Amino acid sequence: MKITPKWLMALAIIAIAGAAYAAEPITTLRNTAPDQESAAPRISNFEDTDQKRPRNYPEQPPTIPHDIEGYQIDKNANKCLSCHARSRTGESGAPMVSITHFMDRDGQFLAAVSPRRYFCTQCHVSQRQVEPLVGNSFVDIDALLPNNSTRIAE
Repeated sequence: MKITPKWLMALAIIAIAGAAYAAEPITTLRNTAPDQESAAPRISNFEDTDQKRPRNYPEQPPTIPHDIEGYQIDKNANKCLSCHARSRTGESGAPMVSITHFMDRDGQFLAAVSPRRYFCTQCHVSQRQVEPLVGNSFVDIDALLPNNSTRIAE
């Protein structure tokens, strides 16, 4: 068998991958080896404060300030709209879904929530009281621009 450049490349990749695998054990967010079972994490509480959280960037979807466990959100029904639909906000006291949820992909306004914005949990998430699994070094734009003219005077 003749050793071609393709074979040499394949052998080099296998050798590098093997060396990398042997150098460090694989770690996971569970702090156990992948082949070991770990205890399930404790189920955390929802924040459930009904207070709006600040948003970190423009167009960030707001978080859901309450538990939505058991809500039906599928092609047949959307439990969120029982409070957040325009016709229900008066009695529920919940904020109405954004006007952007009534736009189709061409920017035309519809009479009802657009099918592409119907499944709330594809963008919005409930907040739980948990410690972050990984570090976060996010810096808000207001912290980066000290001379920001939109900053509110203190």
